[in-house]
Amino acid sequence: MVKYKDYYEILGVSRSATEKEIKSAFRKLARKFHPDTNKNNKDAEEKFKEINEAYEVLGDTDKRKKYDMLGAGYSSGSDFRPPPGFDPSSAGFDFGNGFGQGFATGNTQDANFSDFFEMLFGEALKGKGGSTFQDVFNQNTGSRTPPKRKGEDQSISLELTVEEAFKGTVRKIDITVPGRNPKRLEVKIPPNVREGSKIRMSGEGLPGRNNGQPGDLFLVVKLRVHPFFKLDGSDIHSDLKISPAEAVLGSEVEIPTLDGPVKMVIPPGTQNDKTLRLRGKGFLRSKGETGRGDHYVKIKVSIPSVITSEEKRLYTELSKLEKKKK
Repeated sequence: MVKYKDYYEILGVSRSATEKEIKSAFRKLARKFHPDTNKNNKDAEEKFKEINEAYEVLGDTDKRKKYDMLGAGYSSGSDFRPPPGFDPSSAGFDFGNGFGQGFATGNTQDANFSDFFEMLFGEALKGKGGSTFQDVFNQNTGSRTPPKRKGEDQSISLELTVEEAFKGTVRKIDITVPGRNPKRLEVKIPPNVREGSKIRMSGEGLPGRNNGQPGDLFLVVKLRVHPFFKLDGSDIHSDLKISPAEAVLGSEVEIPTLDGPVKMVIPPGTQNDKTLRLRGKGFLRSKGETGRGDHYVKIKVSIPSVITSEEKRLYTELSKLEKKKK
């Protein structure tokens, strides 16, 4: 005789649990007992099947309602007793005169409810003939085939360097979505993506319900902190350290940009925190705008903390000249 399974207990939720709480419990347990993370563990594999079986019923409003109408105090086998006055026809059950009369009058002696329970759930719980709980439930309750439902969308972060976001790239990423086997995806990242940009992977989200279409997976771009560049809209900002001599006399320096290193002229007498601009060296501008942003370089005059004796002598001479000038 097949034993009754308490799906609420399997998912670890109360009988008054909301749809959201049931879904949350299912996801947590599915991740914990997924066969791919518990290889060679038969118990985990069986537990995973049991969890999916429970969610297949409790996650569907109509199935859950009929399941609940069987009563809250049942245990197993011949100990099972439906609630007084339970009429299976009211829940959509139709087993002819035998079961119907016994339950409508509350006389469980007229019909062995454990036989009824096995007839209703036995094949699905035993896994015979390839039947699923949904197949047996629908066959025995006479319920209509539930509508197909698209699976939920999922989002994960995708870290990119500023250079990758600017030029585009191809990435291979490993994903694990509850209810589906882990897989490796090759993702083509288009050029000019920004922080928070979303890349849609069609059909890679949560599985659909009742053979419905799976949801989508969204890769949300997160830019890594860059040692030199900082993105602000379509513009790039960076700092450049120069010596006091370069600031006073001027110089020509090499600046890293998204297009590679370029030469930039530091005018004589450049002050600390002065910003110089490299036109058109930023990201492509947003839709509706043309061209590229600019690259702004902020000058930082670096005062040496350690100097040679010769440098000290020259700075001393310079100091004397400045005093005479004043």
